[in-house]
Amino acid sequence: MELREIEIFLALAEELHFGRTAERLHVTPARVSQAIKKQERAIGAELFRRTSRSVQLTPIGAELRDGLAAGYRQIQDALSTAAEAGRALTGELRIGYSSAWCGSLVLAAADTFRSRHPQCLIDVVDLQLADPVKRLRQGQLDLTLLEMPIEEPDLVTGPVVFTEPRALVVPAVHPFARRESVSLEDLADGPMIAITDQPSYFIDLHYPRRTPRGRVIPRGPDAVAWQEVLALVAAGKGVSPTCARAANYYSRPDVAFVPFSDAPPVEYGFLWSATGNSTKVRAFVETALETARDQEAFGTTV
Repeated sequence: MELREIEIFLALAEELHFGRTAERLHVTPARVSQAIKKQERAIGAELFRRTSRSVQLTPIGAELRDGLAAGYRQIQDALSTAAEAGRALTGELRIGYSSAWCGSLVLAAADTFRSRHPQCLIDVVDLQLADPVKRLRQGQLDLTLLEMPIEEPDLVTGPVVFTEPRALVVPAVHPFARRESVSLEDLADGPMIAITDQPSYFIDLHYPRRTPRGRVIPRGPDAVAWQEVLALVAAGKGVSPTCARAANYYSRPDVAFVPFSDAPPVEYGFLWSATGNSTKVRAFVETALETARDQEAFGTTV
């Protein structure tokens, strides 16, 4: 008797109805009937008494049911255990992040991920803002959480994990520091400090050269790291757009973070190599999305 035939027999022994058994097993009633007749021919005795009104186990059928049930459960348990082992994630997952608030989310998601997949090791790395995809391309990282957009043919952009309002970081003595908000037009009063070595489409969005009305935004010195941006701003070399949450992580007496009143939010998402779309990567991205939703629901910060 094959495993599927055992399954059909045990289901009918429980349901005592050919139609319900067929529906439960996603087969036709004829398939159930054929399987039972084949079993009865092989055993040489009736397993069920059928009438137009009912289906009942015969004594031999009841004895067979009792003998098969325990073994069938053992087989199912063994198959389930094997499948679970096959789904277990092992090895190492290397994750980069581009800002402190991204790091907070990655670390929180990593804790949840480790509890679900204890055989998978996670290494979390803080990245410089300049060329944040270099280590992905070199195979040193499996995925990175960073500011969007990143549109590269050899890289996969995942879903947006969270968004943040923008702010302008200015010297503490700057006139803007006394304002409740600034606008994109105010950038024309620059100069603007930008992060170097970024794609042109990234620069155009985050460090534009003109205001929405077409006014030129003067350029200040470029920087390769966020701490360098803060140092240049504090020294009066310019201003720089950032995420409003930066004020919570990088508060210092010589700079101020002033919210934008009209700038689009900053979107953050994961990026990974087009050749590295593994089960581990997809599983971690889903965990991070879940973590971000939970933090938003409970009013906590990433």
